[in-house]
Amino acid sequence: MGIQPDSAGKAARIAEGEGKPVASPRAGRWFRAVILRPETGGAISALAVFLFFAILAGSSGFLTTLGTADWLDTASELGIIAIPVGMLMTAGEFDLSVGSVVGAGSMVLAIISGYYSLNPWIGVMAAVLVGALIGLINGLLVVTTRLPSFIVTLAMMLMVMGGMLAIAIVLTGSTSLSASSAGSAGIIFAAKWHQFQSSILIWLVLLVIATYVMQRTAFGNWIYATGGDENRARLAGVPTARVKIILFVCTSVGATLTGIIETMSFQNGNVTLGASYVFTGIAAAVIGGVLLGGGYGSPIGTMFGTLTYGIVSLGVFFLGWNADLTQLFIGLLLLLAVLANHRLRMAAMGRV
Repeated sequence: MGIQPDSAGKAARIAEGEGKPVASPRAGRWFRAVILRPETGGAISALAVFLFFAILAGSSGFLTTLGTADWLDTASELGIIAIPVGMLMTAGEFDLSVGSVVGAGSMVLAIISGYYSLNPWIGVMAAVLVGALIGLINGLLVVTTRLPSFIVTLAMMLMVMGGMLAIAIVLTGSTSLSASSAGSAGIIFAAKWHQFQSSILIWLVLLVIATYVMQRTAFGNWIYATGGDENRARLAGVPTARVKIILFVCTSVGATLTGIIETMSFQNGNVTLGASYVFTGIAAAVIGGVLLGGGYGSPIGTMFGTLTYGIVSLGVFFLGWNADLTQLFIGLLLLLAVLANHRLRMAAMGRV
């Protein structure tokens, strides 16, 4: 049912084979266990790109407090989306609608707190409810129709974007509105400390919760089992449909939170705010070690994947290169991550 992080040691012992002479069995087991950890590839990629830009752009401000805050802020906003996206991918499904959900959450908040001048908390709660509803519909459609989640969420992405565009125009006559960040809502979602945004703290809290769920709860085991072999998991009593629906809701709520954070930080809501998140959440998860086929991955690995993205995004800026080269770097890292993860696991399992 897929390789869980906690079973890495067992997988390593199986990979050794019986009667095979080794110079240091304990060292070999340790090495294979480390290689089988889903976080390993993501940690290596994050360290590699950090060293690359630290050497080339260190004198240009990359290593300053402001530079560090910039790439951590970028990583945190993506990470809030990528962590639940990575968990959903571990269960064997995709969600392409997160980008439009970011924009929808942004506009709901802006319409309520900006256009109608209501308490920002009302806008926050309304945006979260809208996001949760979109995720619920995604999950129900996937489990009831058995259509590929790629198709279902692609259709949802278009519907949410078009629908929110029409609603915004009808209600306000505009697709871009000012938003309020007053009061405690602004402190939680838009506060800064030496340029470090509160989104970093929210990201870390979500990371701790997600890691605990994946490693210490039955629900985490259900996620791995569902992604590893859904039919066998269902026969073993795993509520695979419920697992998927919950995870789809989580991905949409995560996207909504990012939309709220960006809207309050810039005090502006926009339907197209989340356009850049359509594939970056998936890319960060894959760079962090999540398998496209499901059954393998971890929130910590996804965190390293989002760090990689943040470092590359700001590293290119500090080098003075064209910003479009960010996508070149991410695409290259994505390809290398898929190839490296596959080859390393096959080697560790003794298949190559």
